[in-house]
Amino acid sequence: MCTVSFIYSGGRHFITSNRDEHVSRPLALQPQEETIGSAKVLFPKDPKAGGTWFALKENGSVAVLLNGGFVNHVPVGNYARSRGLVLLDVIASEQPYDLLEEMELFNIEPFTLILFNGSLLEFRWDGHQKYYRPLDATKNHIWSSATLYTDEVIEHRRKLFEKFLDGKTQIAGSSVVDFHSNNHDDLENGFIIDRDSGLKTFSVTQAVLDDDEIVMRHLDLLNDKFFEVPFSPSQLTF
Repeated sequence: MCTVSFIYSGGRHFITSNRDEHVSRPLALQPQEETIGSAKVLFPKDPKAGGTWFALKENGSVAVLLNGGFVNHVPVGNYARSRGLVLLDVIASEQPYDLLEEMELFNIEPFTLILFNGSLLEFRWDGHQKYYRPLDATKNHIWSSATLYTDEVIEHRRKLFEKFLDGKTQIAGSSVVDFHSNNHDDLENGFIIDRDSGLKTFSVTQAVLDDDEIVMRHLDLLNDKFFEVPFSPSQLTF
């Protein structure tokens, strides 16, 4: 939940996320479909709190979480609720934008939420205020968590992303996963990290969305396992 990219290529959307956690945190369960309210949602579950950092809804909507808002905050202790459970509330809602406006986030740890449901929204909660930034869903975007990376490192990672995309007219989802699975010769700040502090990249998760199919791919880096789960949508929203 610390690196996210959004790519539009050839009529398809690729949303890919790296989960960086301390080695003391339990591994997530492999992606499974659950019914939340009236919505079918596919996601890898964090067994610690029951939430997730990446969720795909049956209509093709995707929500992805990054730790932190704009700056590296200092955790204040016990929070009222897990951010991963907030994400599930949002993705399961029939009106996610309305829910974000109405939702009380007092005593929720700062986070960034990327929400795609035909349109693309960057939502940030800094612990005090909500921020909304609509983005162009036909462009490519990348985010790095403010809790792990300095502004200089975030800019360097953005340039690596642009170099990866440069000159490509068609992009395969597998090549995006490969890009996210590369330390780029830097185990401190590459896309795969392995820091002396115990922070490691646990997994890479991707949603591939086009007119014919919806697929979630999940690469468990610690156990060297790969899962590909097709979703049979009833009706896409875009």
